[in-house]
Amino acid sequence: MRTVDDILEHIGEFNFFQKQTFLLLALLSAAFTPIYVGIVFLGFTPDHRCQSPGVAELSRRCGWSLAEELNYTVPGPGPEGQAFARRCRRYEVDWNQSALGCVDPLAGLASNSSLLPLGPCRHGWVYDTPGSSIVTEFNLVCTNSWMLDLFQSAVNVGFFIGSVGIGYIADRFGRKLCLLITILINASSGVLVAISPTYTWMLIFRLIQGLVSKAGWLIGYILITEFVGLSYRRTVGIFYQVAFTVGLLVLAGVAYALPHWRWLQFTVTLPNFCFLLYYWCVPESPRWLMSQNKDAKAMKIIKHIAKKNGKSLPASLQSLGPNEEVGEKLNPSFLDLVRTPQIRKHTLILMYNWNLGVLVCSSMCDIGGIITPFLVYRLTNIWHELPLVVFAVVGLIAGGLVLLLPETKGKTLPETIEEAENMQRPRKNKEKMIYLQVEKLDTPLN
Repeated sequence: MRTVDDILEHIGEFNFFQKQTFLLLALLSAAFTPIYVGIVFLGFTPDHRCQSPGVAELSRRCGWSLAEELNYTVPGPGPEGQAFARRCRRYEVDWNQSALGCVDPLAGLASNSSLLPLGPCRHGWVYDTPGSSIVTEFNLVCTNSWMLDLFQSAVNVGFFIGSVGIGYIADRFGRKLCLLITILINASSGVLVAISPTYTWMLIFRLIQGLVSKAGWLIGYILITEFVGLSYRRTVGIFYQVAFTVGLLVLAGVAYALPHWRWLQFTVTLPNFCFLLYYWCVPESPRWLMSQNKDAKAMKIIKHIAKKNGKSLPASLQSLGPNEEVGEKLNPSFLDLVRTPQIRKHTLILMYNWNLGVLVCSSMCDIGGIITPFLVYRLTNIWHELPLVVFAVVGLIAGGLVLLLPETKGKTLPETIEEAENMQRPRKNKEKMIYLQVEKLDTPLN
């Protein structure tokens, strides 16, 4: 049975068509960056302090500098240098009373300012930043700081659900259709995040963005690896993720130029609408079409690839003969990942080592992303270096589990469950046999 890889050997494994498609999908990979790590800029937490009525007027009357105002009116660091008291507590003092002087105004109220009662920030906060973030706009600090953790966990919940489901959906309805739908929803929800009037609406739209954004990124990864020949799959897979890294560099520059989070969100979201033009630029995967017994459509796309690459398709490959058809239409199921022992073992290991797998396996990374924002801050309260120790132990276990996986270097990847099950089994010595073709002549009987 001839495969797409066999055909690509004749029409080009990584020629003009594949290079053009790779560049287009690499842009999609780079555009995923603001969603994956955008919290660094959207949720930036600047230095802040309680807003106390009367302090600004007293500072203006006394001609204090900012350093003097902070020294006289803001509590010092908490125990062991913690900044919680300075950022989240205020002196229970009426700063409008005329008895307060300009030189150490609290001296007349207590011999030591540490003896003065402290209270929560009842009038909001003052943020030392020229820009804005979701933290400064919705006051996600102090007792509300968990809401920032929830914002990042919400997008990781979306990543997890989307990653688990997109594999089945893409196998059922096709890569191209799923790609375009995820692009549209991602771009629309991103704009809605930028114009959200409340924290709750912003959280909902961010969750929706997480549901489709990583799913679209994974579909792009699948498409480009299915368009190229066997020897180029690893290379394009690596550089597809390099494009994500380039997106990090671009995002940092854009965030520096746009310090206000709403404008930043608009700027990094609007280009996603341009990806809808891929309807005319990126065809459906011929591999998927063949798996669905849509050989005519697959051959049409293969001929298009050959034309783009300036190659001619041999006559013997221009149609699939009866013995070359895929046969029964594939109906993938999640149970295929755990139904047989070898694949079950590989699935569990890859789910732990998320970067070595895609779809279901990479979704396990998102479970870590859901709990990490809350877990890290709790561990640092116990011991500041404890998160690093936990990450190191988890990484060592991951490295050990990889040794149990089969080596794939220089080997043809399995395409069926049976082939995957037999990857690590030693081959039995087969008896060498020589087959001779004997032509029998029909002679008339005398």
